[in-house]
Amino acid sequence: RRVLFRSGHDALANLVGESEAMLQLKSRIQRVAGSMAPVLVLGESGTGKEVTARALHQMSNRAQRPFVPVNCAAISAELIESELFGHVKGAFTGATESRNGLFFYAHGGTLFLDEIADLPLAMQTKLLRALEERRIRPVGSEREVPVDVRIIAATNRDLAADVAAGRFRQDLFFRLAVVDVTIPSLRARKMDIPDLARHFM
Repeated sequence: RRVLFRSGHDALANLVGESEAMLQLKSRIQRVAGSMAPVLVLGESGTGKEVTARALHQMSNRAQRPFVPVNCAAISAELIESELFGHVKGAFTGATESRNGLFFYAHGGTLFLDEIADLPLAMQTKLLRALEERRIRPVGSEREVPVDVRIIAATNRDLAADVAAGRFRQDLFFRLAVVDVTIPSLRARKMDIPDLARHFM
């Protein structure tokens, strides 16, 4: 379904709360939504990282193009490259026909890479190349395909610590964290609990 451009108020409607922490978050989203730069969304599980990513997309000039979410932790290391970049017929056992990847479907819009810290190191290298060159190579293909995609990544882990431990590429970290948005935990905004309760009811 095509997502039409929404005003700031509409796009932020699902970010419930009027605490100081939430007002700062909404202000941050409004400031960075119009940028073409990649965004790294940080926050604990359940704080609303995908809701925040959708708001960033809906307030951008890409709002009329696709928003494509993918949970990197939910896809096996063997399939993640094909899932993102696509593959050609015969590229591997079971590839009975060619298939486009999520980069293709997000063309002109936003690709949301949730749980980015769980991306295998080998795939991190390929993702970095795709971001730098704005081109992808489907698995088994000799042809590169240009893509126009804004990346929003998210994690509940300390990605800088993962870099220091060698679990995440430093160059990819810097490429993804051009702009960062941190979502406050619920314990940091307890005054929002009644509003959240009414929202979910």
